[in-house]
Amino acid sequence: MDQVPVAASSEKAIEMNSHAAISRRVGSEQLTWLGPLLVVTGRTVFAIVAQAVVAGLFVLRRHPSPWSAAAPWWSVYGTLADLGCLALLVHFAGKEGLRLRDLVGRIRWRWGIDLLLGLMILVVAGVCFAVVAKPVSLFAFGTPQPYMYPGLLAGRVLPTWAVVYSFSIFLLIWSPTEEITYQGYALPRICALSKRWWVAVLIVSFWWAFQHSFIPLIFDWRYIAWRFLAFWLAMMALNLLYLRVRRLPPFILAHWTLDILALLITLKL
Repeated sequence: MDQVPVAASSEKAIEMNSHAAISRRVGSEQLTWLGPLLVVTGRTVFAIVAQAVVAGLFVLRRHPSPWSAAAPWWSVYGTLADLGCLALLVHFAGKEGLRLRDLVGRIRWRWGIDLLLGLMILVVAGVCFAVVAKPVSLFAFGTPQPYMYPGLLAGRVLPTWAVVYSFSIFLLIWSPTEEITYQGYALPRICALSKRWWVAVLIVSFWWAFQHSFIPLIFDWRYIAWRFLAFWLAMMALNLLYLRVRRLPPFILAHWTLDILALLITLKL
């Protein structure tokens, strides 16, 4: 008997992240533009700050190029960006009476529904990347094959403990936090605040793609343009899918797979 109210309360809390419930909070002290805009832009800022912290450590070690030396460590210092995002999410979601779990939505493991959706999302993201890969590389580098910045972005050499960390703690926190930041929290709230789904998709997908241009941050406009344009179409597609599904578990599953592939491609194992 004691478990029924708890389950009911949990279901009600998750429903508080529905479009109708969010729309009712628009204009109140619970939900203004401040929270979604800080969250959607904050992840990029936190990523730069995290790289700066690591660069500062290399300065103390008198490294001749501290910023470049910090770049390969993005799959370690990325957790600092996650912690900053989670702090913002806890604060602003808490103002609405929500927990982080409530931003995720229901999990549907029965009959493998979320696994199937995750696979479909993975395919959609892969197709989007494939469609834009060569054109954006031609625009940025003048060649269909992008320059991968050996040692900074690809071919990264990290000590064993950092590789283990990248494939464990980093992955465990990074993928869910990114999905909650852009999809679970920012997208539905900007949609409700603007009253235009396409405005929300443009804003969130822009900053989501832009974030990837700063992890790591390499001071080359070609790199920044290439990374941004390569990700933007996929981010828009994922936003549109989320507005339809309104549950994060399948997106997190797909994101984990993509991030594992990213680590395998960029780390020199």
